[in-house]
Amino acid sequence: MNKSLFLVFLILGSCSSNNADTSNDGEPEGSSSALTSMEGINLNEVVLPEGFQIEVFARVNNARSLALTESGTLFIGNRGGGTVYAIRDTDGDWKADEKYVIATDLRSPNGVAFKDGSLYVAEISKLWRYDNIEANLDNPPEPVLIYDDYPRDGHHGWKYIAFGSDGKLYVPVGAPCNICESKNEMYASITRMNPDGSDREVYAHGVRNTVGFTWHPETGEMWFTDNGRDWMGNDLPPCELNRISEPGQHFGYPYCHGGDIKDPEFGHKYPCSDFVKPAQNLGPHVAPLGVKFCTSETFPSEYKHKIFIAEHGSWNREPEVGHTGYKITMVTEENGIGTAYEDFATGFLNKETNTGWARPVDLIFASDGSMLVSDDLAGTIFRISYAK
Repeated sequence: MNKSLFLVFLILGSCSSNNADTSNDGEPEGSSSALTSMEGINLNEVVLPEGFQIEVFARVNNARSLALTESGTLFIGNRGGGTVYAIRDTDGDWKADEKYVIATDLRSPNGVAFKDGSLYVAEISKLWRYDNIEANLDNPPEPVLIYDDYPRDGHHGWKYIAFGSDGKLYVPVGAPCNICESKNEMYASITRMNPDGSDREVYAHGVRNTVGFTWHPETGEMWFTDNGRDWMGNDLPPCELNRISEPGQHFGYPYCHGGDIKDPEFGHKYPCSDFVKPAQNLGPHVAPLGVKFCTSETFPSEYKHKIFIAEHGSWNREPEVGHTGYKITMVTEENGIGTAYEDFATGFLNKETNTGWARPVDLIFASDGSMLVSDDLAGTIFRISYAK
């Protein structure tokens, strides 16, 4: 693809993702019909395994990262519009009927996490905490700044955050480029800290841009997705699903991709054997984001502990070869290694026109065992459930 043409696409893509909160189409903010509008939604095109069904749980502009509380409040981060939302289903019909704006005018508040009654929000360079938030959804408290020393670079600067099985808050820092070396070890890393922002440390190195991670429900090991570099062709390199078995491991960026592919610019510096290989190579340019182990008690037993991945979809492929991603995939793992990689939900991309109507971002399992999936293109939270 011509790089000048790419810049045009990038500008257009940036403009289209910077949405104001207009998803209600003139109806009041809390209107139930606006919250579950079907405008622009093509559920009949979605293909799922037999017995599964998909429906609209809520409509939220530029819906990105998700955090769900035990009482059912769903917090939603926002990359393009600067807003953090909360939605609730108060009558138990699994359709949202209340929507709240928690914060506005933030710089890409993509990351949200919930712990001990407090909502944590990640901007590009700052972390905020909103205490006792569920009791104050209609009048959020002044946030507490817990950390403000992350790089300010916009390139791969938006963050996914989550609390690990050790109680620490994990925060990634993407590479400030497509491919480059950096003297600052914080770039291309995953960091962690105490909930109050103290004792920040780099937990993993060589991570180009992760926007999703989770922990194995039995081993407690951290797994994360990583977006592969651009401009190596339509089909290289693969994106990655990785497993961290101990702190301080290096996962190859910018020297090695997919476990054994030397980078054309930096690959001569170190052998690929110096780095941790991916647990599973994914498709090229699929942009894997959210990732979760299946903990649903209502999905069939064969899905237990399958790894579900939200593949946001490609941009760095020539139009004639078509997009990759735009779907939800599954990885089966044994002893920390992927043994199968397959589709779970497809149809968000029209392959004949090479255009998508939805782009999966994050996913989370709800208390009834259903899966909630965010989409930042149509501005939707989908609910996928299994009907016996």
